[in-house]
Amino acid sequence: MNAIQGILLIAIGSIGAASFYVPFKKVKVWSWESYWIMQGFAAWLLVPFLFAWLTVPDNALFEVLANAPTKPKMLAILFGILWGIGGLTFGLSIRYLGVALGQSLALGLTAAFGTLVPPLVNPDESLSLILVLGVGICVAGIAIIGYAGSLKNKTMSEEQRKAAVAEFALKKGILIAVLAGVMSACFNYGLEAAKPIEELTRSYGTNPLFLKNPSLVFILWGGFLTNAVYCVYLNIKKKTYRDYFGSGLHIFFNNLFFTFLAGFLWFLQFHFLGMGQSKLPEDIAVFGWSILMALNISFSNIWGIILKEWKGASRKTMWVLVAGIIVLIASTFVVSL
Repeated sequence: MNAIQGILLIAIGSIGAASFYVPFKKVKVWSWESYWIMQGFAAWLLVPFLFAWLTVPDNALFEVLANAPTKPKMLAILFGILWGIGGLTFGLSIRYLGVALGQSLALGLTAAFGTLVPPLVNPDESLSLILVLGVGICVAGIAIIGYAGSLKNKTMSEEQRKAAVAEFALKKGILIAVLAGVMSACFNYGLEAAKPIEELTRSYGTNPLFLKNPSLVFILWGGFLTNAVYCVYLNIKKKTYRDYFGSGLHIFFNNLFFTFLAGFLWFLQFHFLGMGQSKLPEDIAVFGWSILMALNISFSNIWGIILKEWKGASRKTMWVLVAGIIVLIASTFVVSL
């Protein structure tokens, strides 16, 4: 029963993550780099700190952050910086491929690398058959969805593709999605490196559901640094820094609300990942990462259908897409069998 509870908790966060790009549809005037870094400020700095502060008892968060072992802190930040490259290119993959296909390709690779590599490099963790089977099913689902994307590209005209995704560019999008997927897996490496911080957090009487929250502060700070450097560079190069103060107060507060909403939704995946993994049996808790990625892909493709990114695709393409989503969802339940 605990495994089912864990999966359901992860699914709640996954719904938020798969939905995070939707509020951007309400952002007006601002360039991509401006609204991306604003959601990042909320997702990677503000909200993680707030959740950690609320869930570590007796206002002890600052003590935890200060007293955490130096090496795990530095590794968490380092992996966060590397993950930031994945997070940055992840946004670009959605920009060029759409919510459905962009997230499917990027998150699929993230699922495979992020789940399989920690047991391979850590002698204290075993690479169980159930783990390999679950990831294998997940990758099969990703391949099916990728095939659906290929069918969509062949059967839709250029005008139809542009209508569904304004900046659609298949080859560029796929290359960026591959880079995003590989680098985004560094987030899970950061979580593995930060386990001593979890133990320190436990010593302060923190509920086991929330032990990962202080670790997220370090990882996401590193990710924010990477994205901030690139987005500020684009703001200066393209003179889009004017977005923040040159579009009027109404647009500024409208965009602030929707970018912060996007950041809040995005962060939920990792808050609930920590909660869900605490419910999974210890020998398969590592599979929580793959569960999250598979559910993110499934829900993002549902959003892709709602947002009409697949409008004009053939019936065969839609059946292939649905089959891929079903396989992905099935992969998340392998651990409970």
